[in-house]
Amino acid sequence: MSQSRTTLHAGPVAKGSLEVRLLGCVDLESALFLQERLIYELSGRSDTQGGLLLCEHPPMVTIGREGSRADVLVESQELVSRQMDIHWLNRGGGTIVHAPGQLAVYPVVPLDRLGIGLDEYRRLLEECVIATCSELRVPAWRFDDEPGVWCRLGQLAHVGIAVRSWVAYHGLFINVSPAMDLMRLVQSNNTGDRVTSLTTQRQRRTPMHAVREGLIRHLVARLGYERFHVYTGHPLLRRTQRTVTVATG
Repeated sequence: MSQSRTTLHAGPVAKGSLEVRLLGCVDLESALFLQERLIYELSGRSDTQGGLLLCEHPPMVTIGREGSRADVLVESQELVSRQMDIHWLNRGGGTIVHAPGQLAVYPVVPLDRLGIGLDEYRRLLEECVIATCSELRVPAWRFDDEPGVWCRLGQLAHVGIAVRSWVAYHGLFINVSPAMDLMRLVQSNNTGDRVTSLTTQRQRRTPMHAVREGLIRHLVARLGYERFHVYTGHPLLRRTQRTVTVATG
């Protein structure tokens, strides 16, 4: 696959670089494959090199370690009719609907070499979202006991992290402008709050690229990378054929 590259620089804080990949709309299996590849590569290094995958997904549901099938608020037949799969993932967080218009953010970074603990990392991700929202004039906040980011109308971002050999993966999902009828097919938090989006909160169109670019800047700064490189696509990206598999029970 052809790819283009842009090189940008952040403040000189830590050694190493963050390799950013803009993937477009890809299925979950492709995103998981690239994360596994990055985990393998980073586990064999001794520096702070990291990767960041940004993409959107076709409509589907994922359930993390704190979620359950009971979080899905509709019958299985409705998911089948909408061609929405359910995937059970070994990540933190609960049940999340994914769809075009939601920015999926997968940082794959060596937390031990960056000197970042697990609780600090979750807070870092949430604070990057809050800072990006602030640039869009959307007041947002986080809670210590509930992962994600909230605004006046409800929850607009979800956090679900996994760690292997101190390399973090999975990550962060920001509702920019998805179809909200899809987002509300599940209960995504323990607060009972509805999910919302930046477009709904702002009552105007919110460009995906503006959210993506702001988030990259804040992640680079807060993770302490001295430089980062932005690529379009990935030479190992494998787009798999879509199938419909719905979990029951």
